[in-house]
Amino acid sequence: MDKKKLVLVLAAGDKIGGGSGFQEMVEQSRTSPAIIQADFVVISNHASGGVYKKAMMLNIPFEHWPGPYTAEGYQSLVKKYQADYVMCSGWLKLVQGLAPEKTINIHPGPLPEFGGPGMYGHHVHEAVIKAFREGKIKQSAVSMHFVNHLFDDGPMIAKIPILIRPDDTSETLGVRVNKIEHGWQSYILNEVIHGRIYLLNGAVYYTNAQPLISKASEER
Repeated sequence: MDKKKLVLVLAAGDKIGGGSGFQEMVEQSRTSPAIIQADFVVISNHASGGVYKKAMMLNIPFEHWPGPYTAEGYQSLVKKYQADYVMCSGWLKLVQGLAPEKTINIHPGPLPEFGGPGMYGHHVHEAVIKAFREGKIKQSAVSMHFVNHLFDDGPMIAKIPILIRPDDTSETLGVRVNKIEHGWQSYILNEVIHGRIYLLNGAVYYTNAQPLISKASEER
């Protein structure tokens, strides 16, 4: 059997909780059959927060990384653990210096419209609901993309559409988006790991995989 790929997960969490996406990926690697065939190591900027607690519970190698968040810092982590891929799952720092084709981010809203510095978590859902109330959009999305040197940028892998309900609030939408994130993150990352989705010369290709990217015209 081929050796499993090692995924280095960047997951900030907070001093109390967080890291649910990381936990789901690990658990989905332990199902039968496994949803994602990979091993994991997790990095957080909180020494003993939610990500640390989940890593200990799951028996996953954990490292507290206080920065500096430079290209050299990211590269040293990848080299230290000999990671095959990097998955940004709730990571709030700018990622630099990593190979885009090996680095993936998940974002809880449609990109590029609802991305960029400061657009994370509830801030995204509040902005999406505001745009919905103004009649500008009809749906949100979970976005996954290869990572370049900018916040929430890089070639799009998948944009899973989520219809906004008339009675939605930013809180109710956030709960539903979170469930969709958990359901798709491992599946899409697994497709990348096995080469069925890949980045080449700045373009995303799908081999025996169905592109799942909502069109801008469908979001309005």
